[in-house]
Amino acid sequence: MKAINFPFVILLFICLILASDTFAQTEAGIDTIINEFKSQVEQDVASDKNKGSISITILKGEQTLYSGAYGHADYPNGIEADSNKIYRTGSISKTFTAFLMMQLLDEGIIELDEPVEKYLPEIVGLKGYSDSTKITFHHLASHTSGLIREPKLRNAASGPIDGWEEKILESIPKTSFQTGMDVAYSYSNIGFGILGLALSRAADKPFMQLVEEKIFEPLGLENTYWIVPEEKMPELAVGMMSNGKGKISKQAAEEHLGRGYKVPNGGVYSTPEDLKKFMNAIMGYGNILSSESQIAMVSSHTPEDKYGYGLSLFEDEIISTAGHGGSVAGYTCYMAYDKESEFGVIVMRNYNEGNTNLGRGTLDLIKALKEN
Repeated sequence: MKAINFPFVILLFICLILASDTFAQTEAGIDTIINEFKSQVEQDVASDKNKGSISITILKGEQTLYSGAYGHADYPNGIEADSNKIYRTGSISKTFTAFLMMQLLDEGIIELDEPVEKYLPEIVGLKGYSDSTKITFHHLASHTSGLIREPKLRNAASGPIDGWEEKILESIPKTSFQTGMDVAYSYSNIGFGILGLALSRAADKPFMQLVEEKIFEPLGLENTYWIVPEEKMPELAVGMMSNGKGKISKQAAEEHLGRGYKVPNGGVYSTPEDLKKFMNAIMGYGNILSSESQIAMVSSHTPEDKYGYGLSLFEDEIISTAGHGGSVAGYTCYMAYDKESEFGVIVMRNYNEGNTNLGRGTLDLIKALKEN
């Protein structure tokens, strides 16, 4: 029998103890950082005059580190917020649209560099459109098409949800270029509206149905909708006026019935926990996308390195994040994750202006967690 090297065993035992102690210190540090963030948000919500709420989910990879909410989901009726309450995601809807685009790419239905007019010939009606401005899926999903932010169509952003496609088609002749293609990052809401309709045409299926079948259902997003069902309305956080001292936003209430053309770029309702599942899919968990498409989605496609496909990009000496914000009447939200450490944060709020800077607060928290 081989003799046991007792000094080696003792050294190994010491190393295990030290490693365990270091891990415990790291866990304690993470808990401290999260508790400080929670405390600050709670104070901010309490001091904001609008009587709304902020709901948070913090994650590392597939692990949820914290999920909770502060304030009122429905102040007039005395209903406090919790992690099951539903909020509007605003422009995070663009990330869903871009994700769908990558799925259709994986299925061979589209190519990123093919002209959108192949499926949506009406796009030739854009002001200034020509053979030298043949917009592709890549251009629309990366905000490099050069299109203006909003169409010059009266009431483009109002009207029932079932009429959004007609509003897109009416908006096209009222939309022009403000820069050349591939010249600069130029954020365009109408561009993403056109993208959603073009994807629908390519797949020969209604856009909202496509997203439900390919994203909502496979990922188990049980509280994510285009139209919140009647039985779920009690779970919808009520959009409040900023600094309105508890007054409901009339515009927010009206927009639940529809927001004109703004469906592929602003129509999704969800919860932080559901967005966490979606964020995990963007990270590559679940193999919903091919590895090539997942990497392409979170890689820069703009001259300024600002945007991937449906994702805003931020990088400094500590973090490199992918995410998106959203702001519509009565609601603001932000989600982001660090591509290396996979620390991620999702914050949703049922008012627009307040003490908490959702974007900066999210990035600062991710940075603190990574540095711990």
